[in-house]
Amino acid sequence: MKSAIKYSPFLPFFHWIGKRTMNVINNLGAIAIFFVLAFLKIFRRKQLREIIQQVFYIGAKSSNIVMLVGLFTGMVLGLQLYYTLTKVGSAGFLGSVVALTLIRELGPVLTAIMITARAGSAMAAEIGNLRISEQIDALYTMRIDPQGYLVSPCIAASIISFPLLTALFDLIGILGGYLTGVVLLGVDKGAYFYRIHSYVDMVDIRGGFIKSLVFAVLVSTICCYQGYFTHLRTDSYGARSVSLSTTSAVVFSCVTILISDYVVTSFLM
Repeated sequence: MKSAIKYSPFLPFFHWIGKRTMNVINNLGAIAIFFVLAFLKIFRRKQLREIIQQVFYIGAKSSNIVMLVGLFTGMVLGLQLYYTLTKVGSAGFLGSVVALTLIRELGPVLTAIMITARAGSAMAAEIGNLRISEQIDALYTMRIDPQGYLVSPCIAASIISFPLLTALFDLIGILGGYLTGVVLLGVDKGAYFYRIHSYVDMVDIRGGFIKSLVFAVLVSTICCYQGYFTHLRTDSYGARSVSLSTTSAVVFSCVTILISDYVVTSFLM
C-alpha cells in the first residue's frame, strides 16, 4: 500500500528559494560567457578608433565629477580624522591615514560608483536603445558582429580609464585632506607629507589598482549586458524596458562593487 505524501507548508518557500538560486546561477553564467566573448574580440583589428572614443567618453568626460568628489571626500576625511586623531594625540599621522584610506579603499570604490552613475548608465541606455530599435539586428544583417563593435570597446576603455581615474581621485583627495588639515586646522605641512611618504607603500597602491581593474570589468560587463539583452526582459517592453535595464545596470553594478570590494580586500590583506 503506497504511503500518502504529506504536504509541507514550507514547500512553496523552498521552491521559491530554489528557483531564485537557479536564476542567479544562470545569469552569472551568462554574464561570464558574455564577458569572455567580448573580451576576446578586443584584440581584433580595427578596434583602436572605437576604443579611443570610449576612453574619451568614459574616462575624460568623467574626470570632472571624479575630481570634485575626490576633493570633498579628502576634505571630509581630513576634518573627521583630525578630530579623531587629536583625541589620542596623533594628529601628526593625519596625512598617512587620509592617504591610506583613499588609496586602499575609498578611491577605487567611489571612483567606480561615480563612473557607473555617469558612464555605466549611458552604456546600458545606448545599447538598449539600439536593441529595441532593431539596429543591433541590422548589424547582423551587415555581417558586423554587434558584440565586438559595441561591447568590446566599452570593456577595453573601462579597463584603461578606471585605474587612471582612481589615481586622479586619490591625488585630489590627498590634496583635499591637505587643505583641511594643514591650511584650515594647522597641521604641520612637513609632517603631513612625511607621514604619507613613510607609510604608503607600493603594496597599497597596487591593491587599489587591482580593485579598480576588477571594478572596471564588472561595471562595463554588467551595464553592457543589461542593455544588450533588454529585449528579453519579461517585466516590460519597448522604451520602458530600456529604463528598467538602465536602472538594473546601475543598481547591480553598485552592489557588485561593494561585494567584490570585500572579496578582493580579503585576498589582499
